[in-house]
Amino acid sequence: MTLSHPSRFASSAFLLLGVLLIAISLRSPITGVGPLLDAIRAELHLSATQAGMLTTLPLLAFAFFSPVASKIGAKRGLEQGLMLSLLFILTGLVVRSLGSTSALFIGTVVIGAGIAFANVLLPSLMKRDFPTRITTMTSMYVLMMGAGSAMSASLAIPLTEMANQLSITVIPSWAFALGALVIFPLIAIIVWLPQMRNHTAPSQDTQAFDSHSYLWRNASAWQITLFLALNSFLMYIFISWLPTILVDSGFSHHEAGVIHGVLQLFTAVPALVLIPFMNKFNDKRLLSLSLTLMALIGIIGLIVKPEFAMIWGMLFGFGAGGGFIVALALISLRTTSAQQAATLSGMAQFLGYLLAATGPMIIGELHELTANWQIPLMLCAFCAVLWSVFSVFAAKDELITPSEHDTPAPLVENLS
Repeated sequence: MTLSHPSRFASSAFLLLGVLLIAISLRSPITGVGPLLDAIRAELHLSATQAGMLTTLPLLAFAFFSPVASKIGAKRGLEQGLMLSLLFILTGLVVRSLGSTSALFIGTVVIGAGIAFANVLLPSLMKRDFPTRITTMTSMYVLMMGAGSAMSASLAIPLTEMANQLSITVIPSWAFALGALVIFPLIAIIVWLPQMRNHTAPSQDTQAFDSHSYLWRNASAWQITLFLALNSFLMYIFISWLPTILVDSGFSHHEAGVIHGVLQLFTAVPALVLIPFMNKFNDKRLLSLSLTLMALIGIIGLIVKPEFAMIWGMLFGFGAGGGFIVALALISLRTTSAQQAATLSGMAQFLGYLLAATGPMIIGELHELTANWQIPLMLCAFCAVLWSVFSVFAAKDELITPSEHDTPAPLVENLS
């Protein structure tokens, strides 16, 4: 009997370690591209729009592969589904690093599919296995995503320099830097292997839910969706283009990579600061508005005083990261059931990723037309103002309920 408790503790600790290692792999493959965009464009002769697609394609994959992920999780179990996610990410990283244009884009799509699977399955696993520590697990999960982002963004340029010093010519130096990221999913796969002995289904909330189709006609649901969508739209623009903006403003590639990494790290800081105190804010409107205004100040600062980019990057990262956490919290706080929350989450994330996918391409095309970054950044500032407006409406302290004309569909069980 005394041996069973240490055994259960060790099993939970190993499961937690596996979850955190998966989390590191979910944003680092995307954020590592930004500091290398100039080198990739020069080597492969990509237009600004094509370069923006490197950030756009994973977002499109997030939107379109998510339904597939839930079916795989229900049929094969969470453990096998998450292993498949890691294998996709690993394969995509290898293919993307072969050095050709076709491999670059094909690998990026495969990476996006792998990340989409984990985006859907990990929250269900945490709800199933850590039901009394969801808030703590969420903060750790977001923090590790931010840490992975910061490491990949900060190490991108040093890894290209290492490739040049080692005289690696089999693949371009930028491909070596992107390929080095395989270390994250590779370690996660090794740690996750013991979990493959299990074959368990997602939580019941994932398998059975009302259609709640009335949400698509509900103003409050659209306010939350647009709050999350504009957050993602701005965040992925900066993930994609900030290093190039900084280099064009006079920073070295190394300095731009470090600032980009700091921004990524600061998107994770709110996970430590906000989540433990989230329940203390009965009215979330002031909190959400403050975060969006913080990001707006960061954007305006880049336009007016780009020499202080480190400060503006910190402000934008904290505001965008905090806004993302608040948006996810509002999905739970403003819904009346787990089933309604699942439907709203699907609506918000599907449309949010679709809008976010357009951001890097729009900014890249606008930069190419205007030959400067002032107008693209002014567009970002305008979107941040809209984001601030929707933050106030989205964070209202009232539940989303159907009108008298809207009757939710009956509960449908997934019997597969």
